[in-house]
Amino acid sequence: MLGTADSLESRILDAALVQFEQVGIKKTTIEDIARQAGVDRVTVYRRVGSRDDVVQAVTTREVAHVLAELAAIPERHNNLDDLVADILVTVTTRWRTHPLVNRMLTLEPERVLPQLTTDGGPIFAMSAAATTAALRQAVENGLLPNSPDLFIRAEIVCRFAHSLMLQPDGAIPLHSTEELDAFARKYLVPIITG
Repeated sequence: MLGTADSLESRILDAALVQFEQVGIKKTTIEDIARQAGVDRVTVYRRVGSRDDVVQAVTTREVAHVLAELAAIPERHNNLDDLVADILVTVTTRWRTHPLVNRMLTLEPERVLPQLTTDGGPIFAMSAAATTAALRQAVENGLLPNSPDLFIRAEIVCRFAHSLMLQPDGAIPLHSTEELDAFARKYLVPIITG
């Protein structure tokens, strides 16, 4: 029975994502989400909650997908430089190419920005935890010496990536994969290695 409930919630969140990408969050109603998911609106309220709850659940799930992808990165590399560069490139690329993110930043930035700033603590904490886990895996794989402040170093890297998401333009050219890769190797690896 648990699988059915999880499957129903996933279907609702999938439907919400489609609606948000098509018309934006502001124009999406619980009825639209319910219709897209093939359920009634009461089911949406019971399984996920209000529209704001649905927005938060979709956002958290999309971030969790990227973080799950990050969890696999340490096994692909046998040196720290490649690992750190891959993490930065992956996170930045997923952010820049995500259809919902692009739509929201263009049409409804007032809705996205609080989730990335004043209301973004839980998502940032998830990101920092995933980065710390990737670095701990690098320690286990012998790519990095263990350090009692590894989580602080991970958070510093996350804060840089977060800043890059909020303000992609600056004097440092960080638009291409090659530019991101070179930056990570030159500036982020030394933060991590101390």
